[in-house]
Amino acid sequence: MCGIIGFIGQNAQKTILNGLELLEYRGYDSAGLAMRTQKMKNTEIFKCKGRVRDLRNIVPEEDNASGCGIGHTRWATHGGVCDQNAHPHKSGKVTLVHNGIIENYADLTEEYELEDVLVSETDTEVVAALLDKYYDGDPQKTIWHVAKKLRGTYALVIMFEDIPDRIFAIRNVSPIVVTTKDDNAILASDPAALYQFSKSYFVLPEESILCMEQGTIRMTDQAGNLIEPEYQTVDWEVESVGKKGYPFFMEKEIMEQPEAIKRILEHYIKNDEISFAEEKIPDEVLYSFDHICIVACGTALHAGMIGQTLLKRWANMRVDVEMASEFMYSDTRVDEHTLFIAVSQSGETIDTMGALKKAKECGATCLAILNVRGSSISREADYVLYTDAGPEIAVASTKAYTTQLLIFYLFALKAATLKGLMGKEEFKEALGELKKLPNAMTKILEMKNEIHLLSKEVVTAPDLFMIGRGLDYLVLLEGALKLKEISYIHTEAYAAGELKHGTIALITEGTPVIAAVTQKPLLAKSLSNVKEIKARGANVVLLTRSGLTKEIEGGYHVIELPDLSDAFMPFLEIEALQLYAYFVSSDKGLDVDKPRNLAKVVTVE
Repeated sequence: MCGIIGFIGQNAQKTILNGLELLEYRGYDSAGLAMRTQKMKNTEIFKCKGRVRDLRNIVPEEDNASGCGIGHTRWATHGGVCDQNAHPHKSGKVTLVHNGIIENYADLTEEYELEDVLVSETDTEVVAALLDKYYDGDPQKTIWHVAKKLRGTYALVIMFEDIPDRIFAIRNVSPIVVTTKDDNAILASDPAALYQFSKSYFVLPEESILCMEQGTIRMTDQAGNLIEPEYQTVDWEVESVGKKGYPFFMEKEIMEQPEAIKRILEHYIKNDEISFAEEKIPDEVLYSFDHICIVACGTALHAGMIGQTLLKRWANMRVDVEMASEFMYSDTRVDEHTLFIAVSQSGETIDTMGALKKAKECGATCLAILNVRGSSISREADYVLYTDAGPEIAVASTKAYTTQLLIFYLFALKAATLKGLMGKEEFKEALGELKKLPNAMTKILEMKNEIHLLSKEVVTAPDLFMIGRGLDYLVLLEGALKLKEISYIHTEAYAAGELKHGTIALITEGTPVIAAVTQKPLLAKSLSNVKEIKARGANVVLLTRSGLTKEIEGGYHVIELPDLSDAFMPFLEIEALQLYAYFVSSDKGLDVDKPRNLAKVVTVE
C-alpha cells in the first residue's frame, strides 16, 4: 500500500513518474510529485486523485533537467480520495510523502495547535506541520525531534525549501530501499522502482536518517555517527520487471512459473539431496521442535495450509496454521519449543511482521519463506528460505504461491528423511515427481486456449462454487480467491464432504461449479459429491488428471491435467485455475493487474 519514490539526478521528473508507474501494483487511489530544479525558485507540487496517467496530464512538459523530487501513490486511510488529501503535503518550508499510519496524529494536532495550518484530512500533513514548526535550519535535528513524538508506522521522505538539492528520509517498520548510479541517487518503498538503475540496493535501517544528494548518500544515527550501507543484489534479470509483450503482468507471471520452479529445484537439490546449507539452516531446525506454527495472510496462508498437510503426512509433526491478523490477538501458544514459520511474498506484510515479533518475544525460533531479499521480515527472522521468483507485479499472486508451495514440499521432505519417517526409495520417488513439475506445468500453459474457452461460460455469472476433498479442497481455496479478486464474481470453495451440511442449498439450475478430483484415494467419494450437484442442475467443470479419466462418466466439461502422484497435483491444479481466473477477468474488460480496492503489499493493519 502506498508507493514512495525520491530521486536526485538527470531527467528527474521523468524518472519519478516512471518509478510511480512501477509502484502502481501496490494499490493506490491518487498520485502526486514535488519537484525542484535549477529553474524553479520554489518546490512545485502536482497531485490528483486517480492514476499516474492522470498525474502526467497535469505536470508541465518535461525539460530533461537535473533536479530533486519526491513522488507518491496513495492508498486512502485518513481522509477520503480527493486531490487535497493526495501526497505530497507541504507546510511552510517542509514537503513530504509518507507511507504508514501515524496513530497519534489527532493528539499531536491538539497538543501543538496545528488545526489552523492543516488543509487536508490526513495524518501525514500533521507530520509536515510539526516538522515545519520545529525547523530551525538543521534538518536532521528537527527530524529526530519530531520522530520521537510519532506513534505508529512510517516511512517519511522529506524536502526542505531552503535545501533544494537534498532529500531526507527516516522510517519505522515501513520500508525504504536506496541505490545510486553515476550521478543519480534514488530511494523507494519497494525495490521494483530501483531495478531500472541497479540490481544492488540497501534497506535504510530503522533509527537512522538518510541524506541523499546527487550521486551520493549518507546515513547517520541519532548521535551523528556514520552508518555504512549493507548492499544486496538480486540474481534475476532486471528486464523481467517488464511485461515482455503480454497484455498484463498476471499472464506473464503465470507463464514464468515453470522456470521459477526449475530455478528453486536447481538451487535446493544437490546430488539428489535437499540442502538448505547455503541458507545456513541447521538440520535441527527441521525436526527438533515439538510444534510448528505457520502464519500468513491471503495467498500465502493457502500455501501454508498445504504445508501443514505435508508436514503432518510426511514428517508426523504437530502443525497449526493461523491468519496473521488473528494470531496477534489469539491464545495460540508458542514458546521455545515452537518453530514459527512466517510466509510472505513481499516480506513487508504488516500483520505477518507483527505476528513474527510476538512469536520471537515468546521464545520461538522463527523461519521466514519470502521472495524479497532485505525485506523487514527477512531482517527479523532467525532463518530465511527465499523463493527468488523474481518481481511479481500483478496484485493477484501466482508464481509467489507456487514457489512458496515448493519450499514447503522441500522442507517437509527433508524433515521426513531427517526424522527417519521416509525411506530412501520413497524419497527418491518424491524427488522424481518434483523434477517433473517444470515440464508438467509447461503442458498446462499449452492448454490455455482450452481453458479460455471454458472460462467464457462464466463471464456473466454472479456466483461460482468450487468443491473438492483433501489437497484438492486446499488448492481450491486459492483458486476461489484468484477468481473473486480479479473478476469480482462471488466465488467460494467448499469441502465436498460438507455439501449435505448446508452448502448444497446454494446449488440451483445452471449454477457454475468447478470440482477438483485428483486424489485417487478420495475418487469415489469425490465423484459421488459431483453427481449430487450435477443432479441439481449445476454446470460442472471437472478438474482431474489423465490417470483418472477412465473412471469418470461423461456429461462434464473436463480439464485433464498431466498425471503426477496425488501429493504433487496442487501445482498443476492451481496453474489451470489461475489461467481460468485470468481469462474471465480479461474477457470482462477489467484491469487484471490492479483489481479494485486491493493492494499488493499490505503495510497497514
